[in-house]
Amino acid sequence: MLTSRFSSRLRAALTSLALVALAGTPALAQPRSQSRPLKVFVSVDMEGLAGVVSGSDVGGTSGDYQYFRKIMAQEASAAVAGAWSAGATEVVVRDSHGAKQNMLPGDLDPRAKLLRGASAGPKNMMEGLDSTFAAVVFIGYHARAGTPNAILAHTSNGNVVDFSINGRSLPEGGYNALVAGLYGVPVVFVAGDGAVVRQLRELLGNVDGVAVKEAIGGAINGMSPTAAQDAIRLGVERAVRARATYRPFAMTPPYAMVLKVAKDGKTFDGASSSAKGEYTFTSPDLLAVLSAFNALK
Repeated sequence: MLTSRFSSRLRAALTSLALVALAGTPALAQPRSQSRPLKVFVSVDMEGLAGVVSGSDVGGTSGDYQYFRKIMAQEASAAVAGAWSAGATEVVVRDSHGAKQNMLPGDLDPRAKLLRGASAGPKNMMEGLDSTFAAVVFIGYHARAGTPNAILAHTSNGNVVDFSINGRSLPEGGYNALVAGLYGVPVVFVAGDGAVVRQLRELLGNVDGVAVKEAIGGAINGMSPTAAQDAIRLGVERAVRARATYRPFAMTPPYAMVLKVAKDGKTFDGASSSAKGEYTFTSPDLLAVLSAFNALK
């Protein structure tokens, strides 16, 4: 039987050993109550959708428009699915075509939020974007006005001949990428015809993307909608996972706009008409430049 003094010493020694052992043991990671948000913004136009070849496909009362507005929602939903597979915690889809009332809410992947309807602000197709987003995706996009071998190429509307900032002629995807860059958000993926994918890679670098069709004269040679949606889903997942490798698109202010139009006659405070059918406007604020563009186009 141990003496009382010896027992006390033994207990003290064991306690010291236990404390040393605990001190050398790595602490167990505590589970986070909420994962870090990963927000993805998807801007969806129509002219660059799989199968679209004419103006009646993307507006009006034709049966083809009713069909392609469903294709629009399906390609958008493919992007949502890809973003979700890459770990997105929130996806906002911006209906970016015409009056911005093309996708029917019930046709879109229910995990996404839909921003629908025209807005008065200068961000337009990028309405709803801010610095809380991690990546931007373009779906159904098209090349700028005057682009050869392109499907329904135009810039904003049929009156714009060319729109440039700081000497660079921009498609819609170009100035929308500049808006994203204001908030430090990179464009990581574009789907549309081959012409717009090539244009945006020239502007933004090696952005990921899928050319769902190529122009052949006034016709197209393209993927089936199902194949296009599969490629979009996989491409968006890949791009969102690799988002850290893409840089936001930016220019050094001030921003000097030159807008050429087929028909002029509009005015905007601070803008000048440098020649017939040509406006100039310069500002250190990109959104002010886009306000001028929207007023004069």
